Amino acid sequence: MKIDGRKQMFHRERPCLKVLFTGLCLGMTSFLVMWSCMSREKEKQPPQNLLFQHFGKLHNSTNSFTSPADGVLEISSEESESLTSSYYSEFGISSKRYSSLKQALYWAGPDRSVTDVSMSTSPAHSTFIIQNLKNSYQIGEEICVTIHARDFKNNSKPYGGDFFQAKLFSSKKASVFGEVVDLLNGSYSVRFLLPWVGQAQVAVRMIHSSEGVQVLKHHRDTDSDRVFFNGYFEGPGPNGTRLKEIVKCNVKWDKNGLERVGKGDCCCEYKDSRSGEEWRCKKPKSLPCSARVYHSMGGYVKRVTAKEAKFLQQTNKGINGQKSLLNILPSNESKRIDVREKCRPGLHSPVPAGFYLNDVWTSFVCKTRQFTPQKTTQCLKDKHIYMMGDSTMRQWFEFFLRAVPSLKQMNLHVQFQAGPLLAVDVGNNIDLHWRAHGVPLRCRKTEVANLHYISNEIEDLAGGPHTVIVFNLGPHFTTYPLDFFTHRVLRIRKAVVDLLQRAPATTVIIKTVNTGYKDVFGSDWYSLQLDRILRWAFQDVGVYILDVWQMTACHYSKENIHPGRVIIKNEMDIFLSFICPE
Repeated sequence: MKIDGRKQMFHRERPCLKVLFTGLCLGMTSFLVMWSCMSREKEKQPPQNLLFQHFGKLHNSTNSFTSPADGVLEISSEESESLTSSYYSEFGISSKRYSSLKQALYWAGPDRSVTDVSMSTSPAHSTFIIQNLKNSYQIGEEICVTIHARDFKNNSKPYGGDFFQAKLFSSKKASVFGEVVDLLNGSYSVRFLLPWVGQAQVAVRMIHSSEGVQVLKHHRDTDSDRVFFNGYFEGPGPNGTRLKEIVKCNVKWDKNGLERVGKGDCCCEYKDSRSGEEWRCKKPKSLPCSARVYHSMGGYVKRVTAKEAKFLQQTNKGINGQKSLLNILPSNESKRIDVREKCRPGLHSPVPAGFYLNDVWTSFVCKTRQFTPQKTTQCLKDKHIYMMGDSTMRQWFEFFLRAVPSLKQMNLHVQFQAGPLLAVDVGNNIDLHWRAHGVPLRCRKTEVANLHYISNEIEDLAGGPHTVIVFNLGPHFTTYPLDFFTHRVLRIRKAVVDLLQRAPATTVIIKTVNTGYKDVFGSDWYSLQLDRILRWAFQDVGVYILDVWQMTACHYSKENIHPGRVIIKNEMDIFLSFICPE
């Protein structure tokens, strides 16, 4: 969701798409068309202290307090800027860059008290219309769609903050993502590119109402311990017995509800000397803190009130609108949009980043191609591929095992959900690695010694022209404060920057967050904000960004945090195109 207003709009450079029938670079065109879709509402700026609840308490301050009503930390702007500037300077982040992060994370909300669910946005009453609908269009044209949010009494909503997702699709297994722009007055604008010949139809879903988003935000800011973990302690007991204890564990972060784990002598604390990451477990009754051997997911604690639950009931619902079939005709000069730019690090991901047609993704980032098993093997030959992240990254590892018959997985006798996993192709000199990103990690019982932080792993790699590193972060961090996630990402960023300085020929690829979650423990709204932090942190580092957000948001298959094989195959084709652009 974007915010209307030039100071709010983050223009991501679009590579020059060679539109064969016009020869026009769509870079500035897309930006100008976006503005032509919008009504000229008065620009609204986020309040200066909007994100202080996330970033203002990075250092303890005796002059701050949190309001239980809205969770907003009251702190002077001068003090906040000083605190955050000193914190981010450690990672080479200027105050200007930090300000851009605040802008990227800004999300509008209700400007009045909402006392009843009937005042919240109703997907059944909200509608969308296609502006200036025509009998036919030519491939490469754009359409503008306006969404009007209404409450359960059919009143127009006077403020923004609803989380909508929109796509254009057809029966030819074709679809394209549309970015929703919040006009801050109850209306929203969506721009769609028409990239295929044939018919197309608009679909809009309300993922969460503005009021539902506020519930999610409240629980992220005050209830971050609602996902907890188990720590397994083992040690020698009397008469040759083995003592075992299981205790609760979580991130050591003394705010946002995580302080409920306990402080001081109640707990065992584990600080990683390199990354600075801290973990905390309840102290076992009869074993020392050094006896922690295993980690696993503990469980979920649902603290959503009955009133809050009502605001979350209307989740992921389609809204009514013009169901007209758009007729898209060939141009007089060409039938397709072609992207000719060679894949290279540092390219920005435009909107749209590509589109599906007959289940094949055509990228607008750079020129990609489809890979057969033979071409996949040729591309990976003499490569050391290190994959780090969550189970959506492990899907890539599993894909390669199927796609490259000569790759053989080694049995390392570890828990599959956490790894590490290893596959090798001796004849082609390929080694493929995957491991989880470290705690917090929702997984089955696994050895603590096998849970490594991504930044530490990258620091331990020599890099070079035969090394490929790809990682992702997201689903396991959705319940945690944004400053905690930002800290983790910036540690990884520093490790990547150092790696590229000592070995600039190393290929580094970041897989963005994908859609799939829809509840208070892992909503797409949480994921979207984490995705923005990840992109913000690496926008100037010179890495490849593989945008799977759009690929999962617009596909016709039922959304799942673990995408189906069609989507994974297209992700792999882009990944391989990054490694082997020609």
